[in-house]
Amino acid sequence: MGLALDLGRRALGRTAPNPPVGAVVVQEGVVVGEGWTQPPGQAHAEPQALASAARQGAELRGSTMYVTLEPCCHHGRTPPCTDAILAAGVARVVVGTVDPFPLVAGRGIAQLRAAGVQVEVGVREEECRRLMLGFIRVHTEGLPEVTLKAAITLDGRIASATGEARWITGPAARELSHRLRDQHDAIVVGVGTVVADDPALTTRIPGGRDAVPVVLDSRLRSPPDAVVFQRGTALVYACDDAPAVALPATVVRVPRGPAGVDVRAVARDLASRGLHRVLVDGGAQVHRSFLDAGLCDRLELVVNARVLAGGPGFVAGVGYGLAQAPNFHFDHVERVGDDLRLGLERG
Repeated sequence: MGLALDLGRRALGRTAPNPPVGAVVVQEGVVVGEGWTQPPGQAHAEPQALASAARQGAELRGSTMYVTLEPCCHHGRTPPCTDAILAAGVARVVVGTVDPFPLVAGRGIAQLRAAGVQVEVGVREEECRRLMLGFIRVHTEGLPEVTLKAAITLDGRIASATGEARWITGPAARELSHRLRDQHDAIVVGVGTVVADDPALTTRIPGGRDAVPVVLDSRLRSPPDAVVFQRGTALVYACDDAPAVALPATVVRVPRGPAGVDVRAVARDLASRGLHRVLVDGGAQVHRSFLDAGLCDRLELVVNARVLAGGPGFVAGVGYGLAQAPNFHFDHVERVGDDLRLGLERG
């Protein structure tokens, strides 16, 4: 199952609205097939793993499959994975977690058991659910998985008092930022970032893919010639009462929130568009809005060893009291060049 989890991570940012699943086929204690979910309309992890084993001439009858999510049992853009498993003669299926999608939701497990396949459920379930959190949350809460990302100094600043921000962190950290973009379905910034920095929000690493660019622009102040609009894929969220402005983007009107657009309405709309993993890349007020709305599942902070003692922090607004402060716990810490990466999960 650990190998299946690793394989599933290869699919992050490439499968929505399908989940990033990994599958492994084992025969007599030897791994003979590996697979992970391909882009929509292509093979799911299970048939890909079975095909991988078949190409190697492996005997599939009596084998065991380890898969991070319950195999699907319905016809969508691809045939049911349960049919492929049964046709191959797999004798045992070890499942990480049950699929929350209403057309599956335990029916895949029941079909396999009814056909005589031994099925075990719940192996490394917490890790499997974490891998597919966006997919699970969309089908249980109608919301995507949200990660807040920032490059900061030791004292939490994203720029100096005079506005200097390039570059707070080093080249390795910037490459990490592009890897994060590659693994998400959408990347969100505020209109202030668009006006000040004119970012492209593209993924500039070999083999990388671009997430859908999203701009929160309550009053439609974005310049029509902004670089972010050049690909023609951008979503712009404005308040219901914003003036009519022509932008080369899809403009979605949502209710007004405490500090601009209602970010919970934005999150629900992103989920409805099949965008399950959302990376929020600032600025500080955008971060604050997502924190205040209780939408932040993860923080990805890259910390440089400078102390600026001035300038904006990565979260705007008045201070929280200790009892009300959003709480996170450290999940991952690593050295990235001369900087430190801190990965935190919601507490």
